[in-house]
Amino acid sequence: MSFKDPGFDTRLASATAAKKAALERFRAKPAADDPAVVERQAERAAIQAARQERAVEREAARAKAEEAERIARTEREAKDAAEAAARQAREAAEAAEEAERAAAREVELKAARAARYAARKARR
Repeated sequence: MSFKDPGFDTRLASATAAKKAALERFRAKPAADDPAVVERQAERAAIQAARQERAVEREAARAKAEEAERIARTEREAKDAAEAAARQAREAAEAAEEAERAAAREVELKAARAARYAARKARR
């Protein structure tokens, strides 16, 4: 047989060797109470605890930022409402002044018309 087409005996020997190698790898694994295994598990637990702590800190920071944004938004809305009320009051005052000026102008025009009328009557 060629190297590309191994015979049955060769394949059987390869399979047996592979099984033995897998069994040796399994047997070579340390037990659960081995100090190295316990140390790795402790490291993993510490890493996981640190991850959870960072996640809690991120969540707290996010909540704090959201609260600050909500407060800022409320303050902006209150400021905008106050500015709108002040603008509305200013516009109302300006409208009242304009109405007062219009009334005064109307009185002046009536007085001038009355004076012209009186002067025309006096000329006759």
